[in-house]
This record gives sequence, C-alpha cells and structure tokens, in this order.
Amino acid sequence: MTCSVTAAWDDRLLGYDFGQGHPLNPVRVDLTLELARSLGVVDRLSVVGFESAADDLLALVHSPAYIEAVRSAGKTLRPDPSHGLGTPDDPVFPDMHEASAMVAGATVEAARAVVSGASEHGVSISGGLHHAMASRASGFCIYNDPAVAIAWLLAQGLERIAYVDIDVHHGDGVQALFWDEPRVLTISLHESGRTLFPGTGFTDEIGGPHARGSALNVPVPPGVVDTAWHADFDAVVPAALRRFQPQFIVSQHGCDTHALDPLANLLLTVDGQRDAHAKLHDLAHELCDGRWLATGGGGYELVQVVPRSWTHLLAVMTGEPIEPETATPEGWREYVHRRTGRTAPTRMTDRAPEGDVG
Repeated sequence: MTCSVTAAWDDRLLGYDFGQGHPLNPVRVDLTLELARSLGVVDRLSVVGFESAADDLLALVHSPAYIEAVRSAGKTLRPDPSHGLGTPDDPVFPDMHEASAMVAGATVEAARAVVSGASEHGVSISGGLHHAMASRASGFCIYNDPAVAIAWLLAQGLERIAYVDIDVHHGDGVQALFWDEPRVLTISLHESGRTLFPGTGFTDEIGGPHARGSALNVPVPPGVVDTAWHADFDAVVPAALRRFQPQFIVSQHGCDTHALDPLANLLLTVDGQRDAHAKLHDLAHELCDGRWLATGGGGYELVQVVPRSWTHLLAVMTGEPIEPETATPEGWREYVHRRTGRTAPTRMTDRAPEGDVG
C-alpha cells in the first residue's frame, strides 16, 4: 500500500542547536535526511516549506510571558532560571526563539497537510520536543511542537486526537498540557521514571478531574529488549486506541530506546524500532483513515542509530518499507565520515549477517 506523505523541511531547522558537546546535536537530522535521500526515500515524500510559528500559534500551549522570555534570552544570551533557560539541559543560544519556532512551524505544517487532505500522513523529523511545559523549558525542549500541533488540530474542530509517545523518556510535557482535556488521549511507553528523567509517567497518572483515563502510561524497567517492549506495546496501545477511536494520531518516535543510546538503559534494536513505526502506521490506517502526524524526538547515538531508525520511519510512512538487510549506500558512509569522523553502519539492520557465528 503506497501512501502519500508530506514532510515539512527547511535547512534552517538545523539551527536548533544547543552548541558543541550537547547531546541533541542537529547532525543526527542531517545524517538522517542524507541517508533517506541516498536510499530514494525522500523522492517518495512531498517536501514542503512552511512559516515559522507565530506567537499566537505558540500561545495555544505556551504562556505569552514564556514566549517573550525565550525571545529575550536568545537575544541577550542571559540565563532565565525561572523559565528553565540557561540550564545544562537547555542552555541559551543565539536566536533561540526563532530556531524553536521553526520546529513548531514545521510540525504544524505537516499536520495541516493531513487535515487539508493533501496527504495521508505528515512528518516533522526535527520535531518531537515533548518535555517543554507551558512556561518552562525542559529536557532539551524549548517549545513543545507536538502539543502546539495538537492544540491547532483541536482548533480546527477535531474532537478526538490520540498522542502516542515511544521515546525512552516519558512524554511529560504533552501529558501535562492536555492533562484535563478529554478530547486528547496521551499514551507514553517509556523507561520507568524510577531510573530515568523526567521521573514521571507512572501508571497512576491518568488525567485530570474532567478527563479521567485520558492519560495512559506504560513504564518499563531498564534492560528491556525488543520482545518485551513489543509485548507491552501490544498489550496496551492498540486496545486503548481502539476504545478511544481517534480521528487523528500524533506520534513521537524518539529512538533513544536503542541499546547504544548513551542517555538511557533500554536494549532495543533498530529492527525493533522499525517494527514499532510499522505498528503505528497500521493503527493509523485502521482507526482514522491514515490521518497521522509523526515527529522525531530523542536519540543520542548520532551515527549508528538515529539515521537508520528515522529513515525506516520515513520509508514505513510511504508504504514502501526498507528491507532490514539493505546495505547503507557507500556515498552515505563517506558523508558520515566527512561530517563526523566516525564509521557508519553498513546495513539497515542490527541483526548479524547470515552465516556469522559470532
């Protein structure tokens, strides 16, 4: 089944950059797009430009005072601890507001393409900044682009939107922003807050007084592998979505669940992540005629993991998934070495080659 996919992209999205040494390095997005181009996946996408998110759009979920604080910090480069700006996780950088508003604008544009009927699916690969709160930066996230897109979708008249977060970290910002909103179901499958930032996402977090059951959390212990992670996903996510009957699914595809990720403790493979992307694709077609917005998210193994996982995501969205055994193009491997000095993976799978007895 071939699917139409709109990808909102502008090279200025690479300007969301906390600086040298920060884990959220935009090179991961650059390497993803280069790999997707090399494998012909980008040719199957409708790549569109977009407007940066204006203040009134950001204000659907963020306070005006916070938006002004972000703008000011990006001009003066002075920390603002009261808004979470200038911390080790969220250091101030020049034009921070402009870069962050670009990410939100891309995610909303991808949602707009789906709502308008231009595409079945939309993708904002640089988005997924799910920790930002109404008035505070958190966890590498300045503006919460998935939440902005969800709020925009509600403003278009949608009445049931499901948000599914498969990042290793709890999607706390999106949950908090829609805590008492019965029109939004938030589902997060993540490493337990007992062992990982942000320390939330427990099973007793179920939504506010007017929206009981609108938040669903599936915390998993450190060391979980593909089979156990998927068993938890299969036991909870499809049934919850089928009960809710969403008109639209928004998902966050952080790939920091991988065994090589330096900031977390799960043991998934690229293959397991590919399977998760495919399951969400199938659920979007089953439940809401394919109306699906996917975003990126976390992922801090910049060469071995992020480019392959997100290229698989893009390919799955087009309905023409990449076979796991596919070799990565030689030109891409050379590009990786030029950009990072590191050796790129040679295949799109983590499975051992056939005949390897290692």
